[in-house]
Amino acid sequence: MNKKVAFYTLGCKLNFSETSTIARNFSSEGFERVDFKEKADIYVINTCSVTENADKRFKSIVKQAQKINPEAFVAAIGCYAQLKPQELADVEGVDLVLGATEKFKITDYLNDLSKNDMGEVHSCEIQEADFYVGSYSFGDRTRAFLKVQDGCDYKCTYCTIPLARGISRSDTLENVLHNAKEISAKNIKEIVLTGVNIGDYGKGEFGNKKHEHTFYELVEALDQVEGIERLRISSIEPNLLKNETIEFVSESRTFVPHFHIPLQSGSNEILKLMRRRYMKELYVDRVSKIKETMPHACIGVDVIVGFPGETDEHFLETYNFLNELDISYLHVFTYSERDNTLAASMNQVVPKNVRAKRSKMLRGLSVKKRRAFYESQLGTTRKVLFESENKEGYIHGFTENYVKVKTPWNPELVNTLHDIDLTEIDEDGMVRFNFVNAEVH
Repeated sequence: MNKKVAFYTLGCKLNFSETSTIARNFSSEGFERVDFKEKADIYVINTCSVTENADKRFKSIVKQAQKINPEAFVAAIGCYAQLKPQELADVEGVDLVLGATEKFKITDYLNDLSKNDMGEVHSCEIQEADFYVGSYSFGDRTRAFLKVQDGCDYKCTYCTIPLARGISRSDTLENVLHNAKEISAKNIKEIVLTGVNIGDYGKGEFGNKKHEHTFYELVEALDQVEGIERLRISSIEPNLLKNETIEFVSESRTFVPHFHIPLQSGSNEILKLMRRRYMKELYVDRVSKIKETMPHACIGVDVIVGFPGETDEHFLETYNFLNELDISYLHVFTYSERDNTLAASMNQVVPKNVRAKRSKMLRGLSVKKRRAFYESQLGTTRKVLFESENKEGYIHGFTENYVKVKTPWNPELVNTLHDIDLTEIDEDGMVRFNFVNAEVH
């Protein structure tokens, strides 16, 4: 009988794409994939180190796996596994911890699935993570996450990603296009481009430091792939989002008018302390350019509150900056100290209760911004892609410009595209609509 394997992914879209690729490797070795809530012989947890909460959740996920099958073999991979392998290996029930270069070869480490008294660690020096492994996810969603780039050469003072994932390196253009064609052949309607710093695409494409291609050339080439209905750019640094890319997206056949651009702070003083590669004036310029070419575009923003040295004045500067900016929603991160980062040793630490209060204020602003954006879209005709989940009798979907809609559950709508008229916002903050016609794409 085939051994059963289950996966749990913490963190970003990039982690989801890598889990999916690793799962396919297991399948090709004869393992049967089951849901994490089911009894399995092996549980693989793909970890994240970006937030404090992700570290804590790891222990409860290990406990969850052991409750289902106390004899199961538990493996930890991902960013936290690279940064603090011994810490994970010491968690009761963990048998194997694999670092950045080892995770894609996990099946090589599974000759003996008997429980270990101590977690076994195979973790590289991060300098060795200089080769690229392509990946993409599908099967559990109506969209696929396509990894195009890994690692980061930026030195933001709060971030452990370069320590966890290594230098910036890219997939070859040929391989990205090959993966995109494979995805489109599986009747997946939307591809989301992911990476650690995707605007840096092209660096390290053939193992060298120079750029063989640019992000713009990648976007241009993907737009030509037959069979893809939608392409979405995930998070991209403001200094790497060029006018030519914005203009191309505005006229593109497949790229949707949705951008997610990290800001982190609306104060230039704090941006300097963070060692970000732009000032807030550049950010305003990017937002203005998008809205000028695509007034209906959705713009999401990452922001960190409570960074060391952030005074009440700095925070209000950020709040007012975002309040006045024509953006659509916020992802708010409460700053948490990470080992081996410059920020962790900075003075003027912001008390945790102050961080929590600021976070709450910005989350409230995000609700207001999303509502205003949705209201601006009422009365327009958009194209929606329906998801695959039945949530309390409703099916949800997203328009090309990321307006979330819902309608009573109908399995025939799953993974289909429809033209709709946006009519009103319901009590859950989602948009109701009328079908323009019943045609399914």
